[in-house]
Amino acid sequence: MSLSRRFRPFFLILILFAPLATAHAQDLAPTADPKTKSRPSKKESPAKTPSPAEELQKAINSAGNDRAALVRNLEDYLQTYPESPQRPQIYRALVEACLQLRDIPRATNYAERIVALTPDDMSITIVAIQLLEKSGDEAALRRAVTYASRVLDYVKSSSLDQKSPRVSEEEWQDQKNRDQMSVLLLRGRLESKLHDTPAARTDYQASYALIPNAAAAVHLGELDELSKDYPAAITEYARAFALADSASPGATRQEIRLKLGNVWRLAHGSDAGLGDFILHTYDEVTSASSSKPARNAGLKDPYAFILRTAPAGDSFPLAPIKGKVLVVNFWATWCGPCRALEPQYEHVALEFQSEKDVVFLSANCDDDESLVSPYLDEVKPKTTVVFADGLDNLFGVEDFPTVIVLDRTGKIVYRSDGFGDDNFDKNLSSAVRSALSAASPPPISGQ
Repeated sequence: MSLSRRFRPFFLILILFAPLATAHAQDLAPTADPKTKSRPSKKESPAKTPSPAEELQKAINSAGNDRAALVRNLEDYLQTYPESPQRPQIYRALVEACLQLRDIPRATNYAERIVALTPDDMSITIVAIQLLEKSGDEAALRRAVTYASRVLDYVKSSSLDQKSPRVSEEEWQDQKNRDQMSVLLLRGRLESKLHDTPAARTDYQASYALIPNAAAAVHLGELDELSKDYPAAITEYARAFALADSASPGATRQEIRLKLGNVWRLAHGSDAGLGDFILHTYDEVTSASSSKPARNAGLKDPYAFILRTAPAGDSFPLAPIKGKVLVVNFWATWCGPCRALEPQYEHVALEFQSEKDVVFLSANCDDDESLVSPYLDEVKPKTTVVFADGLDNLFGVEDFPTVIVLDRTGKIVYRSDGFGDDNFDKNLSSAVRSALSAASPPPISGQ
């Protein structure tokens, strides 16, 4: 099940308590002694102490439709029964009531309590993030970033076995990408409010790379405008203008047009040429999003892939590498950690430069391939650079950078997802040496 199917409204929680009224009705009803019939007993039985469930039902019933009374009654109940097994449901009811009362701090408090009790509940985690963002203070925003990272990890780790049989694999993957795109936008916005511009930029770029969207482009344009990089801001605003529609979150197309016009005039002194630039960007964005061919689609054998060199685009088949050790670093231009890892990766590649049976590749995973050439001009990597062309999908690459080592048989013998391994150089070098020392695969029949 994709994340989006889990993000359902939860403000019908009070119905969960409805069965309590009938479940304990028999305990609450008075009983008569059949022998005495209507005669009262000379010695009356002591009053029965209500059970916690009965007390809870009483707290709900006595509040009626008064939300303030419900909050008061449920909080009193929790004072008496602080370890009630019904706490998650009670907290949810309190979140709903407090939101209706516009008591955001109290609603936030109970939402975070639910997150603490049920950390895998992504729907309430999203609610907690939104409430924390409303508060606006730094500590709340930092907690919201932590929760957003938790949601993003959840989305990334979701696997096909969670897919509904009524949804195709393609639809499931598309929704997963959309979920990641949305959470990255959310986290980027939080980071912007914390004035963590590098982190916000990375998340906005990652969101746009997953699925080109107007919201991410607008945010990137705003960051570029603030840093007075007007050419970059123009490009981002033009992309946002081309992608914006009535369903786009954030700025409207009219608002984006105003931003674009203002920055264009700052850069060029007048509106001359703006119309042609917008049309050019529109053609570029729409063609990239609607007609980009899926390369190596359906292939399951990595050595059947035909990649392209970057940025030239020359054919680079992997078939001749079969029987050798293949090392691949998957990266993207927007990924700061990729830039940090590159020197370490090249250091290991240099260690094996005289070894003919090992091949080191750097596979770019950008959706917008026009970003690659300027990046390579700046960074000038020393390993062979290719476009991933679907190889990243074959290996399930979701974090950047990801480094994979295939032995002579094509088996993955080493994998590093993300940046932060203090022993990366040592571990990668050791994995390559082990793969080289293993026996070569038997020759193919007929060769």
